[in-house]
Amino acid sequence: MAVPLPLYPAVRPPEPEDGGLLRDHLFRLQPQVSELCFANLFLFRHAHHYTLSLLDDSVIVFGRDYDGTACFLPPLCGNRGAAARKLLDAGHQLYGADEAFLAEHLTGRGYSLVEDRDNDDYLYLKSDLATLSGARFRTKRNRIQHFTSRHRYVVEPFSSTHVTASLHLLDNWFRHHDNDGTRSLQPELAASREGLERAEELGLFGVVVRLDDGIAAFALGERLNDTTAVCLFEKADPAMDGASQLVNREFCRLLPPECSHVNREQDLGKPGLREAKRSYHPVAMVRKFRVFPRSPAS
Repeated sequence: MAVPLPLYPAVRPPEPEDGGLLRDHLFRLQPQVSELCFANLFLFRHAHHYTLSLLDDSVIVFGRDYDGTACFLPPLCGNRGAAARKLLDAGHQLYGADEAFLAEHLTGRGYSLVEDRDNDDYLYLKSDLATLSGARFRTKRNRIQHFTSRHRYVVEPFSSTHVTASLHLLDNWFRHHDNDGTRSLQPELAASREGLERAEELGLFGVVVRLDDGIAAFALGERLNDTTAVCLFEKADPAMDGASQLVNREFCRLLPPECSHVNREQDLGKPGLREAKRSYHPVAMVRKFRVFPRSPAS
């Protein structure tokens, strides 16, 4: 049984038992922003120092950016606008507000609204990524062909039997990227590891590309809303060209018919990641904004 949420300004970290409550609120909310799914909030609780609180009738998630900046996410329920304004007026910064939230609750009220391009989410049509049809995806198909013509493999839904081999792949992936100098790498490794180990408990689903001697790639995700899944983790053996393109395609093929879109999260301002995400031709960007308290003269 989950421990009741403390009343603001008291906070506590998220727990696995919070999944039922938070998923109920998120289901009614039908969010577009990738952070607003339970597995994301729970698995990145250490990376972003996420905590929960209850402000009037609104569940609030507080956290910190990778640079340590304190913030809160858009309220999950209740009078969301009133709760956000109360926190902004108390000096808190809001992260991850989408255009709809701004228009309904904050625009024209004297707050500073700042676009946050590095954290905008990439939104794709599932059908595009599951088929890779047409000239614009020719390079992706060629890389998959490169992999499939050189390796004996099977694609399987992720299960507990794949955890050990997937963790081994994750360690290899980290060793390959360990010198890139980004603050997000170590937290991503920890969240990915826990996601693999607790996938069933957290309701994650996904696929693996399995070889005779291990895992070449895996992808794990969660439903974000009625029509969109979010891919939380995707890792492939850096030495196997085409493995990442194959697991991306197969993750999308796994999704149910009612799931028409895939959110593949943000690029964090990394040029290589931005180029890779653009190369899959997003149908839209989920724009995010930071909102700052009113200036004293407002």
